[in-house]
Amino acid sequence: MRDTDLDVWFGDYVAVMGASGSGKSTLLNILGLLDRPSSGNVLVEGRETAALGDAAISAIRAKTVGFVFQAFHLLTNRTALENVELPLIYAGTHPRTRRTLALKALADVGLTLRAGHLPNELSGGERQRVAIARAMIRTPRVLLCDEPTGNLDSLSSDLVMRLLADLNEAGTAVVLVTHDAAVGSRAGRHVHIADGVAEEVA
Repeated sequence: MRDTDLDVWFGDYVAVMGASGSGKSTLLNILGLLDRPSSGNVLVEGRETAALGDAAISAIRAKTVGFVFQAFHLLTNRTALENVELPLIYAGTHPRTRRTLALKALADVGLTLRAGHLPNELSGGERQRVAIARAMIRTPRVLLCDEPTGNLDSLSSDLVMRLLADLNEAGTAVVLVTHDAAVGSRAGRHVHIADGVAEEVA
């Protein structure tokens, strides 16, 4: 990334598009505080993050940012419910409370009846919805999505995109990296990256 100035506000829906290797995933990693830029500033809710230690960065991520990836990243030996519970386990949430919250999160994505199934017993679209439920269980302010429909058929892709739109309508900011123009067209703002430079498209 270079020469880039980008603001993402709460409630935004931003599609980030560009050719393979242009810097889309790098931008997403910087926004999510997974990567630190070699120069420049990253502010989260007005707070400069460059000088923060790993523990402080992790705390901001846990509170503010949810991640959804193309490859789902579900634990294959854990049920859908157990996968959704994971962030709350790391947070030290009481088992009864986290079970209740995880069941609600699965209900929110329409998967109550699949809670006890392992990932290999779910369709691609169902696995992606489990991943979204897991990302949203701690009610992040922004959801960062890296090609979330890249491995899905058209019907599953449409279901996932409608779910993201619903989350955005409820106030969650969504930043979506995609190479699919039809997927990107659903966003309210559009950013194009070429050679590491991100520019907003009117």
